[in-house]
Amino acid sequence: MAMCFTILPVLLKAQHTPIHLLVGTYTNTGKSEGIYVYSFDPLSGSLTLKNKASAENPSFLAISANKKFVYAVNELNKGEGRVSAFGYDRDTGRLTFLNTQTTGGDDPCHVIVDKSGKHVIASNYSGGNFTVFETDNQGHLTEKKQLIHHEGSGPNKDRQEKPHVHSAFFSPDEQHVLVQDLGIDRIQVYDYRVHDDQPISLSNIQDVSTTPGGGPRHITFSKNGKYVYLIQEMGASVSVYAYNNGLLKPIQEISILSKNFKGDVGAADIHLSPDGNFLYATNRGEANDIAIYAVNTSTGKLSHVTNQSTGGKGPRNFTIAPNGKFLLVANQYTNNVVVFERDINTGLLKNNGTSIEVGAPVCLVFDE
Repeated sequence: MAMCFTILPVLLKAQHTPIHLLVGTYTNTGKSEGIYVYSFDPLSGSLTLKNKASAENPSFLAISANKKFVYAVNELNKGEGRVSAFGYDRDTGRLTFLNTQTTGGDDPCHVIVDKSGKHVIASNYSGGNFTVFETDNQGHLTEKKQLIHHEGSGPNKDRQEKPHVHSAFFSPDEQHVLVQDLGIDRIQVYDYRVHDDQPISLSNIQDVSTTPGGGPRHITFSKNGKYVYLIQEMGASVSVYAYNNGLLKPIQEISILSKNFKGDVGAADIHLSPDGNFLYATNRGEANDIAIYAVNTSTGKLSHVTNQSTGGKGPRNFTIAPNGKFLLVANQYTNNVVVFERDINTGLLKNNGTSIEVGAPVCLVFDE
């Protein structure tokens, strides 16, 4: 019993302590300077600017597991696509530029770093490839170790004339990397060996076909690692897969559109609530809303609950606070980040009146 009284204050303090929210943006609109760091109050949902760092089109961010470094893609073309490394001070939110490396592919739009902090992987949308970098002990990026190209095309000749690698995600055990290619309607699953000189193995690739013309974009894993949820940008749907050691088996596909919606679509991002009971997916186009699903945690299947407005246009990315009480949406075209209270029992969202102005926000990452 005495142990309970010693642990409870620590848990309460952790729930009440402000955490940082990092915001990636597009700077080519002239309304943003780069990466912004805000202090987020997990009780009220309020946001206070702490720091910012200059960077060119830092459209997607990843924080190292030890919280000492931040990696940002610089989404540029004409051979200028890059990844930049920053030192990160958790106390102040200060970012210190370390170095940058070219990716070897145009328009890098997604970046991840493994748990060891040894490798950083960037997805090059227009390049149709992805790049693996090694890091040193100070977080600097070395020259690229691997540049892996995809081949093929899809049925939509306007959007799928060639490969368009949109994202790469590690499996929970980091034995595999799942790469989503919008251009060829495929998920390519690669073996990942962190200590090998060539960490991405090309000898045992699992090639998973997705819905023709759907356009695979991002994924998220269930809490138990048994299911994968894929959002398809052009098809505006979520595909559910059973997952086992790099193998994917399709079990469901469900629309993210509200009933009778007939306008333009552009599905963007997908996340599960921290308890794994609800899944959320954003849709841009003319919808500008977020679809909410209840999750059957035994089967992995989804049931549509409702769609709710994101309070702006172009909901490119969103994130859920670690305590599950708030959901924050980055609306690219209205230059705002909107905070919603989240009902942990129903999954429904309520605009709590908190909104901050940020130029073309396209990535939200909590330092949790």
